[in-house]
Amino acid sequence: MIIKKLREKRNWSQEQLATMCGLSTRTIQRIESGNNASLESLKSLASVFEVDISTLTKEITVIDKESAQWKAQPLWFRYQFFGIKKKRHAQIGEYALILLGLYLALLSVNPHIAWIAFVGAYISAKLNHRMDINSLW
Repeated sequence: MIIKKLREKRNWSQEQLATMCGLSTRTIQRIESGNNASLESLKSLASVFEVDISTLTKEITVIDKESAQWKAQPLWFRYQFFGIKKKRHAQIGEYALILLGLYLALLSVNPHIAWIAFVGAYISAKLNHRMDINSLW
């Protein structure tokens, strides 16, 4: 979540953020874990972070390739996302491989080529999933 990223960027603990915006620590934990926040909570957080409420409600989908968490990933994994900056671009690549596989399967040119595209789509989905679970977007 963007709130967690903003908090960590400032090196604040959840307790410090809760104190600054007048919310409970548990509320901060709930919001950071993806639960909906009330308008009043968003107003308080936006005030503390000095951003618009709309900034807090949008999802970050860009890879921060300068973060320590990104640099801690294995080199083979980071190379898979060379030239990719946004989650949407990675998803488009995955869908393109699925469509290519379907197209090749329907043409019946060579079934092995179609399976290569499907395996590529599967690997792409797994890499995107790893990005999601590690909060690298």
